Amino acid sequence: MLRRFWLLFAQAVTVLLALLFIIATLKPQWLQRQGSFGKQLANPIIALQEVAPSLSDKPAAGSYADGAQKAMPAVVSIFSSKEQKQNRDPRLDDPLFRYFFGDGGTMRQDPVSSLGSGVIVSSEGYILTNHHVVDGADEIEVALADGRKARAKLVGSDPETDLAVLKITLDNLPAITLGRMDQVRVGDVVLAIGNPFGVGQTVTMGIISALGRNHLDISTFENFIQTDAAINPGNSGGALVDVNGNLLGINTAIYSRSGGNMGIGFAIPVSTARSVLESIITTGAVTRGWVGVEPQDITSDIAESFGLQQDSGVIIAGVVQGGPADKAGIQPGDILTKVNGESIRDTTELLNVIAQIKPGTQAKLHVTRKKKELDLTATIGMRPPPPKRPAQEEDDGSDDNSAD
Repeated sequence: MLRRFWLLFAQAVTVLLALLFIIATLKPQWLQRQGSFGKQLANPIIALQEVAPSLSDKPAAGSYADGAQKAMPAVVSIFSSKEQKQNRDPRLDDPLFRYFFGDGGTMRQDPVSSLGSGVIVSSEGYILTNHHVVDGADEIEVALADGRKARAKLVGSDPETDLAVLKITLDNLPAITLGRMDQVRVGDVVLAIGNPFGVGQTVTMGIISALGRNHLDISTFENFIQTDAAINPGNSGGALVDVNGNLLGINTAIYSRSGGNMGIGFAIPVSTARSVLESIITTGAVTRGWVGVEPQDITSDIAESFGLQQDSGVIIAGVVQGGPADKAGIQPGDILTKVNGESIRDTTELLNVIAQIKPGTQAKLHVTRKKKELDLTATIGMRPPPPKRPAQEEDDGSDDNSAD
């Protein structure tokens, strides 16, 4: 009995192996389909393991989106326009012309418009921008990032720092957070936000290339942040922010030989902007100290000609008659080296130090006169406003200064 069972089992195995051999020889695709079916069962498990996590689950490395999203609502576009002066048609002096065409009066020209940016710094509607963006404007319109628009009023401006303060009246205004310059370092990543060439709000990224840039002939008081974040025409008055979206500066000018970005841009530090903002809102103007001297940097040639052993300080080339310095006894040829004990290295430092002293207060001026050290006391006066420059027609509708 057992022998018959094993015989039947061996015959069955032989038949199955024979069938498998025939199928593998004549219809191998049957076996492949079965294999692929098995893979189809396994694939979903592998695919589920390879699904990437949602972007909302973990911030992308190197992304500055959070800082940009925080600051962008507070950056606005500014459209300003001014009417050109009406010019009398010279042909009206011809009696024959007047006979046929009448006394037509004047030729009217289209208004000149310019584009810039600004930053809302208060929910009450105060906006910081550049003076040159709104200089001489008859109408100023502000466009917010959320699509709202409003007419703006010029609260005041300061040509000597190229800053201006506007005010709009709208509800629920987003205001940017002011940063701190004492925490800023060269190499920090920054974002520039504005409306370059009118294409719409744009964010560019770079680093802080330098701090305290001056002698650029951009404005009277210069203490610029230099950055390689792309700044182009239309960015003037926009925001330079850190990676957390805090305001570090007001974008003001670019160094360019072509009119476009070359990786050298300049922004007014938030410390200066805040001081000007508070002064304009409080008094309508910026008050600075003044002594009434014409200073000149001490160069190697000047030091040699005067027999000086120093290359710091400023030489007084002229004194305003009746001014604070004149009354204190300052004379042309004096070398001014300290103000209230603070060392003066060049004319820029002298200008900034004197400007920060409140008019009416006394300041101690340390000078060298014919190799003798003298301490003189001057009563600081109020810096007179700068002379107005003749209005110049915009050539491209943009407004950025270029230090060429």
